[in-house]
Amino acid sequence: MSKLGTLGARLHRGEIGYDFVGKRFIWYGISILITITAILGLSVRGLNMGIEFEGGAVFTIQHTNVSVSQAEKYAETAAGHDAIVQKLGKDGLRIQVATIDTAAADKVSAKLATDFGIPEKNIAGELVGPSWGDQVANKAWQGLVVFMILVVLYLAIAFEWRMALAALVALIHDITITVGIYALVGFEVTPGTVIGLLTILGYSLYDTVVVFDSLKEQTKDITKQTRWTYSEIADRSINGTLVRSINTTVVALLPVAGLLFIGGGVLGAGMLNDISLSLFVGLAAGAYSSIFIATPLVADLKEREPEMKALRKRVLAKRAQGGDAPVPQVSDEQPYDDEDDDSAPAVVGPRNQPSRNRGRGRPSGKRR
Repeated sequence: MSKLGTLGARLHRGEIGYDFVGKRFIWYGISILITITAILGLSVRGLNMGIEFEGGAVFTIQHTNVSVSQAEKYAETAAGHDAIVQKLGKDGLRIQVATIDTAAADKVSAKLATDFGIPEKNIAGELVGPSWGDQVANKAWQGLVVFMILVVLYLAIAFEWRMALAALVALIHDITITVGIYALVGFEVTPGTVIGLLTILGYSLYDTVVVFDSLKEQTKDITKQTRWTYSEIADRSINGTLVRSINTTVVALLPVAGLLFIGGGVLGAGMLNDISLSLFVGLAAGAYSSIFIATPLVADLKEREPEMKALRKRVLAKRAQGGDAPVPQVSDEQPYDDEDDDSAPAVVGPRNQPSRNRGRGRPSGKRR
């Protein structure tokens, strides 16, 4: 842990670093591949919409030794079409039958009681109409659109439009991957899923905004120096916040992983599966996109500006003449010291130089 803390401190001071922006096309390629896979999964398999969105009946049976596969056969025979059966705890089952009305639900409940060999009163039934699910879905879409508009406006005002555009691309990237994973895994989409998707929007932007804030501070008066290009300063911003981003993401993922793998996998709680999978995938995708997508994309957009192109030419020309070298990579062990270089940029922040009180407080009299 001490080594990790030392590494984080050196990354923050800019003594070492990793070239994230320089390898941006690798990250872009990985993200495009993952996104295409998610879209194909969504197109081919589609989403497994829950009973709340399609309408139908939900039957809960406690304390039964019937297996999930056998319960599916019983439910399909009773309903006359496909049914979804989930394990609840150690000996409970949750059976969902879509598109049936009250009369059909009563017949299914009676048939299930006969097949399971239990009294019908031991089967808890609930009828759900599709209109409620439609309202939830419409409100979710409205909230998502309003959220994105507000985010773009805020980032454009607080930072600049390039950062707002990069954050929006990263956000769409995270949502697409999360929804695609749902299609590939086959988890049921419930109101819990919608809650999880809306929740990850804030987490997805958190690390991105932290890096953008650091980048904004470090690029003040960037054209007044000839040591760093915009892309290299973007790398410094990512490296300076890298350990913080990793720590916050891991801390957030641990309880969500507990919900997903223990609560959902061991206890068989269906609602926990729905909300925890969206949170888990969204948090991981958000941390990835803030480091590998959003900031490199900002650097790409900024490097197209005439001022940044001219700065890059000056920096490269100075280096060709034997000037300053870029920041050392992680494999280098020699830290860079700005204090000994008059050409160090103003973007690295204020320096705290010791006060010089030469001649003050000197005893009177002749010097010896």
